[in-house]
Amino acid sequence: MNLLQIVCVSIIFIGFVIAEIASGRFAALGASKDDWKIEAAMLLLLLIAIQPLILVGVYRMGLHYFPGWENAVAALPVWGMFLILLLTEDLTQYWWHRASHTPLLWPLHRAHHSAAYMSVRVVYRNNFFYYAMMPGIWISATLIYLGFGTVYVAYVVLKLLVIIAAHSAVRWDEPLYKIRVMHPIMWVVERTISTPATHYAHHAITMDDGIGHYKGNYGNFLFLWDVLFGTALITRQFPSRTGLQDDITYGKESWIAELFFPIFKSKRSHSALGKERIIVE
Repeated sequence: MNLLQIVCVSIIFIGFVIAEIASGRFAALGASKDDWKIEAAMLLLLLIAIQPLILVGVYRMGLHYFPGWENAVAALPVWGMFLILLLTEDLTQYWWHRASHTPLLWPLHRAHHSAAYMSVRVVYRNNFFYYAMMPGIWISATLIYLGFGTVYVAYVVLKLLVIIAAHSAVRWDEPLYKIRVMHPIMWVVERTISTPATHYAHHAITMDDGIGHYKGNYGNFLFLWDVLFGTALITRQFPSRTGLQDDITYGKESWIAELFFPIFKSKRSHSALGKERIIVE
C-alpha cells in the first residue's frame, strides 16, 4: 500500500469503528479474547507481511524476467484500468471466495465465518493462507508493475469502502429501505455492490429462515457477480444470528488453528481444521 492508500483506508476503517462505538454496537458484539487475537494478528500479518512480500516479490520477478514491461500500459485510460481491475481482481476474488466454500478450501476461510457478530473488525478475519494464495493480490501486484499504480490506489479505496461498510455493525442500508422514494435507487444499488443486507445474509448461521444465504452472496466489491452467476439472494432483511452452528455444538476452535491451518491443526471433535477434516458450514 502507498501512503495515500493507507491514510484513506485508515480513515474509512476508523470512521466505521467510531460509528459502531457511538451506536453502542461495538461494545455489544460479545467478542472473546481469541476473537481479538485472530483479528489483530491477521490484520497485522496482511499489512506488514503478506501484501508487501507479494508486491516486492512480483516487482523483482518482473524486473528480472520482464524488465521492459515495467509501466508498459501506464498510458491506458483510467476507465480502462478500472474495468480491467474489476474483471481481474474483483471477479477473481468472487470465484476465490466461492471456491473457499467448497470442502477443499473451506478451512482457509472458516475463520471469517466463525465470528458470531458482524463488525468492521471481521473484514480481514481469515486464515493466513487464504490471503497468501488469493489470486487477486497476485494479479494486483502484476498490474501495479505494468503501470496501474495510481488507479489501483483509487480502486482499492473505493472497494474497501464498500467492503468495510458491508461488514459494519452500522447497517447503513437499513433505514434507506424504509424510504419509499429510495426504493428504485436501492434496487439498483443492492444489485451492483455488496450491502450489509446481502452480506449479512452470507454470514448467517442458518438458511432455514429464507434470509440467510451462506451458499451465495459471495461478492466483495460488486454484488453484480452474484446476480450474473446465479448466487444472489436479496431480501432486504437481516438474519437474526451470524456465525457457525458447529461452534455452538462442539465449542469454538483454537484461534491458532483457525489462523494457521494446516500448519497447526485443531484437536476439537468434528472439526474442519483437524487431522480428519469434517466439513460443516
